[in-house]
Parts: sequence; C-alpha cells; structure tokens
Amino acid sequence: MTKKENILIIGAGLCGSLLALRMAQRGYQVQLLEKRPDLRKVNIGAGRSINLAFSDRGIKGMRLVGLEESVKKHCIPMLGRMIHDKEGNTFLSAYSGREKEFINSISRTSLNALLLDEAEKMPNVTILFNHSCIKVDLEHASATFFDENHKKEIIFQGDIIIGADGAGSVLRKSMFLHRKFLFSFSQNFLTHGYKELSFPATKEGNFATGKGALHIWPRGENMVIALPNKDGSFTVTLFLSYREGEYNFDNLTTPKRVTEYFQKEYPDALALMPNLETEFFQNPVGALGTVKCYPWSSYGKTLLIGDAAHAVVPFYGQGMNASFEDVVVFDAILEKHQGNWHKVFTEYEKARKKDTDAIADLALDNFHEMKEHTASAIFQEKRKLETTFEKEFPLEYYSKYSLVTFQEDIPYSEAMRLGRAQDKAIINLIADGKIRADHSHREILDLVKKETEAILHDDAVVKNLM
Repeated sequence: MTKKENILIIGAGLCGSLLALRMAQRGYQVQLLEKRPDLRKVNIGAGRSINLAFSDRGIKGMRLVGLEESVKKHCIPMLGRMIHDKEGNTFLSAYSGREKEFINSISRTSLNALLLDEAEKMPNVTILFNHSCIKVDLEHASATFFDENHKKEIIFQGDIIIGADGAGSVLRKSMFLHRKFLFSFSQNFLTHGYKELSFPATKEGNFATGKGALHIWPRGENMVIALPNKDGSFTVTLFLSYREGEYNFDNLTTPKRVTEYFQKEYPDALALMPNLETEFFQNPVGALGTVKCYPWSSYGKTLLIGDAAHAVVPFYGQGMNASFEDVVVFDAILEKHQGNWHKVFTEYEKARKKDTDAIADLALDNFHEMKEHTASAIFQEKRKLETTFEKEFPLEYYSKYSLVTFQEDIPYSEAMRLGRAQDKAIINLIADGKIRADHSHREILDLVKKETEAILHDDAVVKNLM
C-alpha cells in the first residue's frame, strides 16, 4: 500500500474532523469537504447546538490524536443530574459513586474548531467549506459537489470515500438508491422535537445556577435540560411534543402562551430566562430521530461512519462519544489490515454494528428515564443504592450508566445487556420489599448480584429458544 492514497471525507463536523486528523497522522492524503461555511469564521449553529456531554469514549478519541489535554481546557465537569421539581426543590443524582467519574459539558463549536485547527496544520490535509455533496459514485469512488462560492458542480475523485456527513448523509442516500447490492435502512423519529434556549450569565459574569451538574426539569412527557458554558451561561433545551398534550410546539404560538407554559411547569427556570420569548420564536424546532442501516460499506471503496451510519437521539449523551469511538475502532482495524480496504471496511462494520444498535436503544430508554422516571421515588432509591455500591464496592459494581459512560473498554452491547439486568434486579427487589432496613450494604449488593444473575440466565434461555 502506498501512503499517498487519497482519502475523501464528506463532512467536517466532529467525526469527520477527527477522522481527517487521524488519517493524516497515518500519512494519507486527505480531502475534507463540508457543505457549511467555516464555523470558526461564521456563526452557523444558532439554536441547534445542544451542548455535548463529553465522556470517556469521546476522550479516548482525542487521546488517539494527541489532544486529550487540549480538549480538557474546554470542558466543565458535571458530577450528576440536578433534578428540579415544580416547587423549586432540587435533588442531585450523582453519575457515579466513584471519585473522578463525571461527564463534561463542552461546546460543540469549540470542540469542532479545535479539531479543524489541528487538521489544518497537517500538510497532507485540504479542507474545503461551502461544498455540498450531491451524489456519490460508489463503484468509482467519485463524488459530485456543488461549490457554493463559484456556483458550479465539481467532481472529486478519491481512492477511498468516507461519509461522515451526519444523519442526512448523501453517501448513505447514494447507497440506498444503488441497486447492485442489498442495503437496509430505517429512520424513526420521536413525536417530540427540541428547541434551544439559554440562561445568560449574571451581571457579574457568574453562573445563574450550579455549574457542576446537568440540570433536568422532568415533567412526565416533556422536559427541560441545561448544561453550563465557559462564559457563565447555560445552553437550555426544551424537549416537547409536537402536537400532544395541553402544551406542545404546535400550539405554543404566542409569547403569552409560552410564558404561561414555563410559569406553570418550569417556574424556577423561567426566572433565569430573560430572553425566553425572543429565543423561543427565533430559534427553530429540531427533530429527534434514530437512523440504523447496513451494510456501511460498498465495493471496498466507500464507508459510512458516525451519525451517517447510526444517528441516535441525544438522551444518553453518547452521540458524539460513539462517533469518536468509531474512529478509534476503525483505526485499530486499519492498523491490522492496511492495504486491504475491503477487509478493513467489512471487519469494522461487523465489529461496530451491534454496539451502535445498542447505544441507539439505550438512548431511547434514557429519554423516558429522564423525562419521567428521574423524579420518581423508586428511581431515586435505585440511584442511591447504585452510587452507594460504587462508593463502597468500586471494583464490584458498575451501574448501567457507569458501564456505558465510564467503562470505555466495555462494548455498548455488553453494557446494555448487563446494565438492563441490574436495573431490573434492583427495581424488582425494591418493589417486592426484599430490601430491608436492617440489611447491610454488603447484603443488599449480594441480593442484587444474585437477582441479576437469575435475570441474565433467564434472558439467555429465552434467547436460545428463539
């Protein structure tokens, strides 16, 4: 294999920028094309950022390219979920009972800019903005783009084309429309959308509420979340049904009604939102969907990666982390099979597919958990037990959240299998009254372990019978 092979990457978002940097570090010639303007020069994401929850799997990707310490400068640690009820009472649900296990709030733009800066420093990387991909010729590894600057179509040739062009991937669409191989595709939207709002910093430049947590206002079918920013503000996101319920995006059509809704459901949040009415009607409603497809590659010349292959809803905070982990997994397989792209691609998709399906399912689970269950007594009791186990028996117990978020070497699929069984075990024990006040934490953990093993055994039996 010659290191002069040309890698054409569609999409200079987070995954595409990380991949471009890593491929350049390996010595490949990289062309990175992006349909949007350069986000370092133009504000292009107003109302659509949803701050990122940056955790271990994402950090692993930054470590791969030597940027782990650089990215930490942009992070704000969040130790848990701060739950807000309608009366303004709060409850902190820690993400882990172990020290030094927390997630980070980070600006999508700041992270993307860091990766673009580093990729741009590489002599073997060319980055072009304002180039919209129109279609991809899968068999000949060429792609047609519309150059917005010069208002004309241009065909770019690559030895390899990798689509990191997000949930609306043009490369994926080209695969879907191609008739020479079997391609499976599903796209499922929630009945909820999202709208980005904000808490500005105080007049003194301080945070209006505690910066060390991801704040949640769970209200059954809908919710508000808030993540801190470096400038003292919070990025706030309203998740609301399009048309169901007394209040929904379809009927929140006047400033008076919007304020009425927030006063009724989120009064303490409303007190921190002087720009609510302006932001609500200025910022768009975004859709929330899951994309699954297979295969991710064709002809040993094209590959889907990141959201282009497996877009997920944002409720586990793992979309970006999963995409960065894609790059880590891809890089390890490339190391084994350099020179045989067909082998690299097929081994990669086989290794990764079950795990990206798992995180997609977990993200949907967490949507219901965040908006409904975080405020329930049984959920809070479960979380207290889990953080106690992790604090007192740190080598013996990892909650589902910890398995997914902090155990970077455990595949998502295994984290889901074990985590779901543990959740069911604890809830069963609480509901059945089998956890007594005179039990020690050691005794309770042993009960949970025994119940978990029984559930895993039953699940395995059922699976074998299917």
